[in-house]
Amino acid sequence: MTHILAIDQGTTSSRAILFDTSLKIVASAQEEFPQIYPHPGWVEHDPADLWSTTAGSCRAAIERAGKSGHDIAAIGITNQRETTVVWDRHTGQPVYNAIVWQDRRTADLCRRLKDEGHEPMVAATTGLLLDPYFSGTKLKWVLDTVEGARARAERGDLLFGTVDSFLIWKLTGGAVHVTDATNAARTLLYDIHKGAWSAEICKLLDIPMDMLPEVKDCAAVFGHTRADLFGREIPILGVAGDQQAATVGQACFQPGMMKSTYGTGCFALLNTGDTPVTSRSRLLTTIAYQIGGKPTYALEGSIFIAGAVVQWLRDGLKIIREARETQALAETADPGQSVILVPAFTGLGAPYWRPDCRGAIYGLTRNSGPGEFAKAALESVGYQTRDLLEAMRVDWANAAGQSVLRVDGGMSANNWAMQFLSDILGAPVDRPTVLETTALGAGWLAGMQAGVYPDMAGFAEGWAIERRFEPRIDEATRARKYEAWKTAVAATMSL
Repeated sequence: MTHILAIDQGTTSSRAILFDTSLKIVASAQEEFPQIYPHPGWVEHDPADLWSTTAGSCRAAIERAGKSGHDIAAIGITNQRETTVVWDRHTGQPVYNAIVWQDRRTADLCRRLKDEGHEPMVAATTGLLLDPYFSGTKLKWVLDTVEGARARAERGDLLFGTVDSFLIWKLTGGAVHVTDATNAARTLLYDIHKGAWSAEICKLLDIPMDMLPEVKDCAAVFGHTRADLFGREIPILGVAGDQQAATVGQACFQPGMMKSTYGTGCFALLNTGDTPVTSRSRLLTTIAYQIGGKPTYALEGSIFIAGAVVQWLRDGLKIIREARETQALAETADPGQSVILVPAFTGLGAPYWRPDCRGAIYGLTRNSGPGEFAKAALESVGYQTRDLLEAMRVDWANAAGQSVLRVDGGMSANNWAMQFLSDILGAPVDRPTVLETTALGAGWLAGMQAGVYPDMAGFAEGWAIERRFEPRIDEATRARKYEAWKTAVAATMSL
């Protein structure tokens, strides 16, 4: 039993990666599943799809590696956060589709709760804002809307969970109903200071607390799989939400360390140690990971448009055919032009939180063309990342000493974008040898708990850098460029 199986259950697909004793990838498999859009702003998944693609990808990865369940010491799980599932505790049947984190159906409820003055209490307890993004109002919607659901919940017949809980329930044949602290911290129902579900918020949202799972450390015994799934009972020993798992995979274990994951959007987490920092910049206070009963906290900021701006160049403007072409195209841009793109296609995320904004381009000349557009698009990601870092520095004095950013996600492979990111931050940007940091984090948690992998210090020592990007521009240039960006954002918000 020398291998660890990491399950990475995402928004559009489920993946399984098999790691060996050196944390090297042996085999992987991935299965996509359909998105369901019943109404504008609604996003759902069929829970059966989440389960079947997870189980299928696990079996495929094991088979591709030429292994069996007898070779696997433990399983680690990482998952799309905030997505909400409600199922019958006796039959395991969901009462409704999974409501995805992107879903906005509870916007009116969140607005009403804000108007009634509840947000300060909710934010002080959970570190989160009253937003449809989080699980609590989704759960209330299910109980209030699905016929008979509330009565069944009050009788104790229904269970609630984020995707990790649902998968563990299925993997163990309904033996356990659990989650980890990082997923609990994204529900809007969990007191991140007391480490317990909030009776006050559950009462506010009229949620029976018997529905809620037991909360464990990220590295703990979460149960054992059914023997018929993989040929033997395998312990599930690690769980973390996807962005927290990436933080672990990047070995951001010291206060002041920061990671940024660049996918469609961008999620940046700054480790604040044992201090839950209350944000004055409308960032989120969350749990980065919890090991040995001790939570480590983080400030989190989200950018709505990162890799999606490259998709816009490809699918909207049609000036590229593949994402990788942006690097060469940006290099052809006229250095005398200062084109700035504010990619507020779906509004501005942290620290602005302006869903009403729309994108804008400034500084166009008669000679502006594909090169200038590509350069402005890539630069917009760096500018937005600096916005997050500036907000973190306002919220937490120790963030001023933050000296390096660790990056992952598809867009981190773009050398031009990462060099500009280093330039505009005025700090080194480190790209690791293993870009699958989310699965790596879940795998390490499980393997460490199983005794296969080293402890936190040993894992951090083994973290390997593929390339470091160092700043190449002077402070005056950096300040002038960032000031122009802030002027452009202010103009966009005034439109």
